[in-house]
Amino acid sequence: MAGEGVTTSVDLPITGSCHCGAVSYEMKTQPRHAVMCNCSICRRLGTVWGHGEVGAVSVSAAADATLAYSWGDKDLAFHSCRTCGCTTHWEAIKGEGKGRMAVNLRLAEPGTIEAIGLRHFDGADSWTFLD
Repeated sequence: MAGEGVTTSVDLPITGSCHCGAVSYEMKTQPRHAVMCNCSICRRLGTVWGHGEVGAVSVSAAADATLAYSWGDKDLAFHSCRTCGCTTHWEAIKGEGKGRMAVNLRLAEPGTIEAIGLRHFDGADSWTFLD
C-alpha cells in the first residue's frame, strides 16, 4: 500500500525548532513515516508527527520553556513553546505508550515530511491509517 514504508531517507539527525528557537529537537533515527492525525487535538494543532522512542529523540529547552497540555485519560502531554506558541512534541507520560514520543515535523527543514512519506491516521474514529 502506498505510504506504508519509508519513501526515501533523510539526513540524520532530523532537527527542528519552534519559531523563536527556545525549544528544539533532534531525532537520531528516521521515523517509518510522517503522520497526520485527525483526532480532536492534532487537527486543531495542524501537526505532522514523527514518532520515536524517548532515547532516540532529544528536546532542548529551558525547564520552563514549554507549556504541557494533557486531557482525557492524560496518557500524553503535548508541549508548546511558552514564547511563540509552536507545538513542538508530545510524550507519553503513562499507560502502554510510556517511553514513546513524537516531534512536530512541520518544525523541521522543508522537504523532510515529503522525504519520509506522509500517512493519514484516523485518530477520530477507527484508529487505523486511512491510506
